[in-house]
Amino acid sequence: MLRYSLKRLLSLILSLAVASLVIFFVIEVAPGDPASFMLGINAQPDTVAALRTELGLDQSKFARYANWVTGMLHGDFGTSYTYRTPVAGMISDRLWVSLPLALYALVLSTLIAFPAGIFAAARRGKGGDMAVMGATQLGVAVPNFWFAMMLVLIFAINLRWFNAGGFAGWDKGLWSGLHSLTLPAISLALPQAAILARVMRSALLDILGEDFMRTARAKGLSRRQALWRHGVRNALIPVLTIIGLQFSFLLAGAIIIEQVFYLPGLGRLVFQAISARDLIVVESVVMLLVFAVITVNFLVDLAYAAVDPRLRSRT
Repeated sequence: MLRYSLKRLLSLILSLAVASLVIFFVIEVAPGDPASFMLGINAQPDTVAALRTELGLDQSKFARYANWVTGMLHGDFGTSYTYRTPVAGMISDRLWVSLPLALYALVLSTLIAFPAGIFAAARRGKGGDMAVMGATQLGVAVPNFWFAMMLVLIFAINLRWFNAGGFAGWDKGLWSGLHSLTLPAISLALPQAAILARVMRSALLDILGEDFMRTARAKGLSRRQALWRHGVRNALIPVLTIIGLQFSFLLAGAIIIEQVFYLPGLGRLVFQAISARDLIVVESVVMLLVFAVITVNFLVDLAYAAVDPRLRSRT
């Protein structure tokens, strides 16, 4: 297990190094100069040059890349071109919205998907299975921002159970914060729950056809007992992979939902930074999100190997 973990850790480090190169140079070659954008089209060339020097934009791209990576390794993401404040502080403030939102949505999707997938697998070909598969097909097909708008229309405008947008803040209590994130979390969770339920059903149906399941039934276990004692645990291997990928998506892919609900999260920060050509903020936030995605996949690989020891012997 130690050897397998070290190999996966080396792969993680190499992936982060390649990702940092791609992120920096792809964003840097994007058209538009931050200094010119900030000063406007009527700015004098010497004023633009002075601002470029102040922001460090007069250095070569490789020198700026080296400074950016070195700073990140010490926890310094640089200073925002637009707000003139440390990027690390901006990310930290918004991470307290995006991270709880992703975790909240992941918990909701798991609570919905597991019972639905198990229910459908236990009733394969019957009305319950067809109903669950129909609902999941709809959940996969409908975009999350449509769910968001419908939830706002029903629960915020008509019923007035929730606010249509904004974030109350954690300083007003845990309940107020979770209450503000409930509709966005449901909007994110429903499509992911549909995917996870289909994966859970498929994995369980594959397991139910295995020899050890027939042996368990031959020893006197009912179909339900065999399903819960042996089927669910063995079906978790592909499901763990999907959960890890979903958490990464929920953390990195909530830009539209944060825009719909006007949440001060990382997605909205990236959107505003792109609009303002604040390259250092875009690069740092994207790099942080890539780091989260790769780290989650690394942890999923370790969990995968812990559940299925055969994987360790293959590497």
